[in-house]
Amino acid sequence: MGKRSINGTDFAAMALSGAQYLQRNAEYVNALNVFPVPDGDTGTNMNLTMDSGVRELKGKPSEHLGKAAEALSKGLLMGARGNSGVILSQLFRGFSRSLAAYEEAGTTQIAAALQHGVDMAYKAVVKPVEGTILTVAKEAAKHAVAYARRSSDVIALMREVYERANEALQKTPDLLPVLKQVGVVDSGGQGLTFIYEGFLRSLLDNESGGYSDSLFMTSEAALPEEVAVPAAAVRPVAVPTSAQAKLVTDDIEFLYDMEFFINRKLAKSSAVFFDESAYKRALEKDGDSILVIVDDEIIKVHVHSRKPGDVLNLSLPYGELIDIHILNMREQHRDLLEESPAATVHVDFSAAELLAGQAPEGVSLGQIYERAPFGMVAVAMGEGISEMFHASDVDIVLSGGQTMNPSTEDFLNAIESLSAEHIFLLPNNGNIILAAEQAAELSERNVTVIPTRTVIQGLSAVLAFKEDESAERNKEWMISAASHVQSGQVTSAVRDTVIEGIVIKEGDFIGIKEKEIVVSDASLLASCQALLQKMLADGGDLLTVLYGEGADDAITKQLSAWLEENYSDLELEVHAGGQPLYPYVFGLE
Repeated sequence: MGKRSINGTDFAAMALSGAQYLQRNAEYVNALNVFPVPDGDTGTNMNLTMDSGVRELKGKPSEHLGKAAEALSKGLLMGARGNSGVILSQLFRGFSRSLAAYEEAGTTQIAAALQHGVDMAYKAVVKPVEGTILTVAKEAAKHAVAYARRSSDVIALMREVYERANEALQKTPDLLPVLKQVGVVDSGGQGLTFIYEGFLRSLLDNESGGYSDSLFMTSEAALPEEVAVPAAAVRPVAVPTSAQAKLVTDDIEFLYDMEFFINRKLAKSSAVFFDESAYKRALEKDGDSILVIVDDEIIKVHVHSRKPGDVLNLSLPYGELIDIHILNMREQHRDLLEESPAATVHVDFSAAELLAGQAPEGVSLGQIYERAPFGMVAVAMGEGISEMFHASDVDIVLSGGQTMNPSTEDFLNAIESLSAEHIFLLPNNGNIILAAEQAAELSERNVTVIPTRTVIQGLSAVLAFKEDESAERNKEWMISAASHVQSGQVTSAVRDTVIEGIVIKEGDFIGIKEKEIVVSDASLLASCQALLQKMLADGGDLLTVLYGEGADDAITKQLSAWLEENYSDLELEVHAGGQPLYPYVFGLE
């Protein structure tokens, strides 16, 4: 009895089962978040990451184990969200590389692959913390390697992996004090254990002989909504680069006549909110004759612009660009045209090629547009905060934060859409930094991640940027600027708990200074005041207040008056951030 090896078909069934068990328990994993805030999204991030991997695997079925594992790994990598999702993708990235040459594998190869995945995941994390998903994966892989030396039964091996993972999971509170204090196990480790559970269940036959449901510890939670499949590639378009050039004069300032559609239904990512007013303001920087028509899933755009590449860069994140027409209304190359009338070109190529800096054979990119020295991509939630980043010359603002982390693919799409020599990524959330760094590693472009953990840090970093300086100097200044900002935020507790001696009741307003909960109060105003007192204990010159959903105009006025009365030397800026979940976000410099 037993199963001596698995092939690609077996592995695909295991992966699908693992994804299903994780999906079924995603809300359960979310509930294990140690902070009692309404944004515990580890389960959601891992579920979306796993969903992306399974979709890639379904699209590339293979009986070859190495190829099947590679497909899953690629999908996980592109769909990785949050720290937990990135770590999960790295676990299976190492797993797939270890099995790349195998059509099928036995216990020794599978155990080695699990260990290789752990090694790669640990390398991906700058400061690995024990008592997390890393520990669960490490202990399970270590045990698998030892067990494989004395057994050739793959089902038995997977049972040992699952059981050891569950044992390691139950011990995570002993390794991470905050888990013990709250009385929960690590959420990421629990998510991985559910995946291993699915693997094992897939391998068991209906008559498995002794494997009962008592082995498993599954919580049946509501299924999340299905994730949409990314759209197809951009369609080919016609782009006349200098048509009718001789019919216009050199005094036309906005020389490129552009017209195209944005198909929102075919968007590669739903991460970017389309703000029509902000979009038009961005077009006005280097354009006129602007027409933007929003009709359900289609947006029609017309603009005369100096920088057609920038217009396409601005537009691509919102959906697939179709029917693109760009007409040069000025004779930029009069001398060239007089020497060679054939210089006027009309070619077909994709918007993706244009934005990636590729041109058809015989066509110079200089005939179309030049890349800007720098580009910036920031992550934010709330229209007000997004507008602040756009106003600070951030090219693309990805919608995201605690409840929905942009994936590695979202970052890659943004990177590839920018016509810039060097691109800066500002994740503005500690749970998004790894996905940004992974995208920077995968991209062939020059990309620098500024590891900002809050939107306040991100805004400060953007203001420190200098267009006429080098990328390296800008990196230093932006990181330095972010490090000098103290961040605070107020949100509602979603359950009763006690953290660091602070008694928290469900519905209380908790004040968080950096990563630490420092106050809990039934009054929103009192919670804000107590938090600010903690932040201002060592002084400060400028306080930025971003009020979002759940904020109250009367409380905002009372808070401003209280600050002016008690901290008269403090410069105060109050802005509408529009952020969800956190009525107030503070930044102190």
